[in-house]
Amino acid sequence: MDSVDLNVLRSVLAWRRAGQRVVLYSVVQTWGSAPRPPGAMLALRGDGVVIGSVSGGCIEDDLIARLQDGRLPEDGPPVQLVTYGVTRDEAARFGLPCGGTLRLTEERVGDPAWVAELLARCEAHEIVARELDLTTGEVTLSGASKTDTLTFDGERLRAIYGPRWRLLLIGAGQLSRYVAEMARLLDFEVLICDPRKEFVYGWEEQHGRFVPGMPDEAVLNIQTDERTAIVALTHDPRLDDMALLTALNSRAFYIGALGSRVNSQKRRENLATLGLAPQAIERLHGPIGLHIGSHTPAEIALSLMAEIVAIKNGVDLLQKKPLQATVS
Repeated sequence: MDSVDLNVLRSVLAWRRAGQRVVLYSVVQTWGSAPRPPGAMLALRGDGVVIGSVSGGCIEDDLIARLQDGRLPEDGPPVQLVTYGVTRDEAARFGLPCGGTLRLTEERVGDPAWVAELLARCEAHEIVARELDLTTGEVTLSGASKTDTLTFDGERLRAIYGPRWRLLLIGAGQLSRYVAEMARLLDFEVLICDPRKEFVYGWEEQHGRFVPGMPDEAVLNIQTDERTAIVALTHDPRLDDMALLTALNSRAFYIGALGSRVNSQKRRENLATLGLAPQAIERLHGPIGLHIGSHTPAEIALSLMAEIVAIKNGVDLLQKKPLQATVS
């Protein structure tokens, strides 16, 4: 699932603990063109406040109107299905393109214990399946794998929730600051490791969390998993290669290192002499980033994050830098 939707559940938990009425909407099916994919979530508070999104905006307006005009009574069924866009007129009314249709579960949230448990398990970097029985409203949680997807058979909804994507930056220099800011806007959890105290000055808390120790220790200490990207940006092989030796044998989905084509080749040769297996070295992205003609730190950061997001989303890297390109 999109980690942005975890913020919806955090609000659901806070609102219910404060005694607020909460209705949770989840996209379960779409036909044709739809603004949001299955699994997208929106929470509606008893006073009409919303968080999250299930469309481009028009459906959200109607959901609020359902609450305000009495179509959403408190004593209604625990879960029901709501469908938008069945007719061409309704699709046009709700801004669904090309006659698109989407179906939502409308779930009255009672005891929020399952929300708290789900969030805690995601914080522990578990992947969790939530099963919702549409007849009773009962929710059960179980472990899931990264290959699991949302399923819906009309009676039970099984949705998959995972931890936030993470980005570990080796080095706290100027380029890392641009990368951290862009990654944060893309909802990555940003971690930074740099044992050089001279580079720590000026970092603010919102840029990310510092991981103490040497780079190889940091890779191990964060318990690197399939939702973690690691990028070495110090330009110092004593630090970068230290991180890469550990990272390239980890489960990280992306591992990259700053450097020109020539320097990247030298790094690969050095890693081989240090005993790293060829299949591990092949995982290294270097030069980093997509080919957008980047020169400034901000452009290089954009190029890097575009590549990381493309790999995260399973997109082929058609714009990968050609061999003659350099990044310095």
